[in-house]
Amino acid sequence: MAKKLVVGERAATLADLAMQVADCPPPIPGANEIAVEVVSAGVNPSDVKAALGAMPQAAFPRTPGRDWAGIVREGPADLAGLTMFGTGGDLGISRDGTHAGWLVVHRDAAVPLPTPMTPLEAGALGVPFVTAYEGLRRAGLPGPGEVVLVAGANGKVGQAAVQIATTLGARVFGVARRHSTYIGHASASVRMIDTASKEIATVLRDETGGHGADIVFNTVGMPYFAAANQAMAKCGRQIFIATQSREVPFDIFTFYRGQHTYVGIDSLALDARACAAILHLLLPGFESGALRPFSVARTDTYPLVRWRDAYAAVLDGASQRIVLRP
Repeated sequence: MAKKLVVGERAATLADLAMQVADCPPPIPGANEIAVEVVSAGVNPSDVKAALGAMPQAAFPRTPGRDWAGIVREGPADLAGLTMFGTGGDLGISRDGTHAGWLVVHRDAAVPLPTPMTPLEAGALGVPFVTAYEGLRRAGLPGPGEVVLVAGANGKVGQAAVQIATTLGARVFGVARRHSTYIGHASASVRMIDTASKEIATVLRDETGGHGADIVFNTVGMPYFAAANQAMAKCGRQIFIATQSREVPFDIFTFYRGQHTYVGIDSLALDARACAAILHLLLPGFESGALRPFSVARTDTYPLVRWRDAYAAVLDGASQRIVLRP
């Protein structure tokens, strides 16, 4: 019998979280649905926060998890036996999610596994790449030669944004707290800025002939808000996906004189079918090797019975992808 995680109610801390490993019998999919045997399910910070009750839209009881890869066991004949993957802002939030042996989704929520990618890798890329692409799309995808600054470039969303931007021909600058070098894949060199010795805006202005950043992808929010504003070009766009605190100093004069645009992205608002549509757009990049999934080490994969260790690693800020293997 396959198993699933079930969280019954909100908890203040991970130690207080009463999540159970329960039986998960094979489901019966409805019309245009597929039953997937899950083989890989990434653990995102939002999964842990939702399980702890930090997401007001999260329903209880339910199974957490947004990212997945697995084998279609039941459903339309043309998909039977295929290895597919996906993600969704509704999964693990308003409906049962992916930290389980079985998952039922609409057929349009599943994406075929690209040839170079393993199921383990596919189960760990959904949220970061969907968030990165949606942010860049909403801000206006960068063109060749445009300047993109990624704050938090070595985080997973940051790395995905760097990959997509460099694939599109953008000139990318990066900022990261823990590393002075970029640790991910890219289609061009990434200029990392050492904030301990240099101001972000000074570097951007000096190295772009005074132009600055056409797009700032701010994955951290408040800590880089002021510096990013100073670094933005005329008509620059800044993307936000998270923040450590809600209040920031905001200079309205600089905002309207710079003709700036702020873009807010909440990936929870994208359901599994909307996320699959984005992943389909990214497939050619993965198939060609221009885009690459995150590597997943064996030491960073956990069976469901060790869910607490996996969740704790994510809460502790693991730089690597943490994956459950139902």
